[in-house]
Amino acid sequence: MVLLRRFNMESDRFIERFAALHRLHRTDLNALVVILDAFNEGRALSPGELGAALALSPPATTALVDRLEGAGHVERRRSATDRRKVEVVMNEQAVRLAGQFFAPLGAHLSAAISTLSEAERRVVGDFLARTTAATQAATRETDALTSP
Repeated sequence: MVLLRRFNMESDRFIERFAALHRLHRTDLNALVVILDAFNEGRALSPGELGAALALSPPATTALVDRLEGAGHVERRRSATDRRKVEVVMNEQAVRLAGQFFAPLGAHLSAAISTLSEAERRVVGDFLARTTAATQAATRETDALTSP
C-alpha cells in the first residue's frame, strides 16, 4: 500500500504542475480528463453527463464549462446525431497542449511497463482495476455518510 500511495502522490504532483502552468483548478483538470477519456472512447459528453461524472450540481457544471470554454480549452457543440443536444468537446489546441506536457510521463511509464511480461501486465492491469473499483466503492460509502 505504501508504494501505491507514493505513486498516487507523485502522479498528483505531476498533474498539479500541468494545472498550475495552465491556471486550472483541480476540478477543471478532472473535467478535461473526463472529456478526453470520452473522446478516446469515441463518445461525446453532454454537460449533464460531465457534471454527473464529477458529482457536480447543474449550476456548478455550467460554471465549470463556462470557465473551460472561456480559457479556450473546450467548446460547446451541437450533436451531429441530435441537434437538440449540446456536447462539450476539447478543442485541438487543448489536446495538443496536454499531449506535449504529458508525453514525457507517457514515455517513462511505457518504458517501465515494457520491462514486464504479458502475464505481469495482466496482473498489474487486474490490480489497478480492482483498486480503482475499491476506491470508487469507498467514495460511495463516504458519500452516503456525508449526505443529508
